[in-house]
Amino acid sequence: MVSGNSNEIFIFWTLLLLATSASLVHGHKGTRVGFYSTTCPQAESIVSSTVQSHFNSDHTVAAGLLRMHFHDCFMRGCDASVLIDGPNTQKKAEANLGLRGYEVIDDAKTQLEAACPGVVSCADILALAARDSVVLVNGSSWAVPTGRRDGRVSLVSDADNLPAFNDSIDVQKQKFSALGLNTQDLVALVGGHTIGTSACQFFQYRMYNFTKVRNGAVDPSINLAFLPQLRELCPQYGDVSKRVALDTHSPNRFDTSYFRNLRIGQGILESDQMLWNDASTKAIVQHLLLGLNFKVEFGNSMIKMSNIGVKIGNAGEIRQVCSKIN
Repeated sequence: MVSGNSNEIFIFWTLLLLATSASLVHGHKGTRVGFYSTTCPQAESIVSSTVQSHFNSDHTVAAGLLRMHFHDCFMRGCDASVLIDGPNTQKKAEANLGLRGYEVIDDAKTQLEAACPGVVSCADILALAARDSVVLVNGSSWAVPTGRRDGRVSLVSDADNLPAFNDSIDVQKQKFSALGLNTQDLVALVGGHTIGTSACQFFQYRMYNFTKVRNGAVDPSINLAFLPQLRELCPQYGDVSKRVALDTHSPNRFDTSYFRNLRIGQGILESDQMLWNDASTKAIVQHLLLGLNFKVEFGNSMIKMSNIGVKIGNAGEIRQVCSKIN
């Protein structure tokens, strides 16, 4: 309850409104929307047009950029360390060998260095490109807080804590929670698999040798009516590097089809299907099946994720070339 005269009440509500507005504009860790509005006002439009250009040539680059941003943030924080070349860098970790879209980031960086030398970080380019990719495949947009700086360290071992294809729900929760993300964020962000792909090697065992039941068994959470289609996509002795859409119904469209697949036992990865089979995450999947809920909450969770371990102020650097430290 606010007491006092009308002027005091007016001042109180004015300050409250300003504080609320500030919380929406600023990121959680010191980043803020419009960070480059004066130093490089065309920054976001350059990134957007670059992503659009590459997307026009190859629609699958959208999923690649989204996945790359996710991996970057989960390893050493959102500092573009995933982009650094070298023999013992994150790029060389097995979990990162399938990452793609580097050429898009490099292209955008080249244009930004020509327009605003030494101003826009590779980490911000990656965060913006992930958002722009989602928009291009029918997802909703969100305001991306910027102001991240680039990291100077990238190690293979950074990938050890990335979520894995066979992680239990408890393990998935632990990995997300360690980075400040809750179960709601977990389900929403994994929903990004609506436009992703996976190599057969990461789920083939579910169809032919699911040892959690017995050798030679089939994962009982797979819909038996879906099994022939899955086996056709990934034959038992076929090419294990062949990539398969994680959403077999609308692989290039950002929608709730991925969650509907889980509901009918057609999740591709074991860790995905677990989201429906565990009571704590099933309720969230059911909530996100309402399309507007998913698109909005995905954006909210992406903002949270994009502020994991960011470097601001004097930390890190602004790389001149994204693939190497200055």
